[in-house]
Amino acid sequence: MKRKSLQGDPCPVARSLDLIGDWWSLLIIRDALAGTRRFSDFQKSLDVAKNILSTRLKGLVAQGVMEMVPAADGSIYKEYALTEKGRALQTVLIALSQWGNEFMYEPGELGSVMVDAKNRKPIQKLEPVAADGRHLAPDEVATRLGVPH
Repeated sequence: MKRKSLQGDPCPVARSLDLIGDWWSLLIIRDALAGTRRFSDFQKSLDVAKNILSTRLKGLVAQGVMEMVPAADGSIYKEYALTEKGRALQTVLIALSQWGNEFMYEPGELGSVMVDAKNRKPIQKLEPVAADGRHLAPDEVATRLGVPH
């Protein structure tokens, strides 16, 4: 069953989910942010069928989230690299990780925590901040129609 496209929706959340809303795409991006570049390495890490992985990678390339680049080892192979658009999704993955750590684990259950690579300490929790520096609660955020840029 083909799903409805949300590309023309005025909501940026809907448009974003149209591109990266399935779990395989986000997990591919997660692995790419961690340094995975080759098809076989994505497949091994994710334990995903080749046809699903191929479809998701082609879609991410077509949408400008990833690009094909020459292999770093100089071989004839191509590798997948995140574009600036793809690297910008790191904030989304950090937010999902922090939400998951807060709500998806039992007390004391082992999981993974995103940390600062330099000092190995957990990243500060992402929170909405107003232009004047105030931290915003959910009921202090509204949506309006307007030009995003």
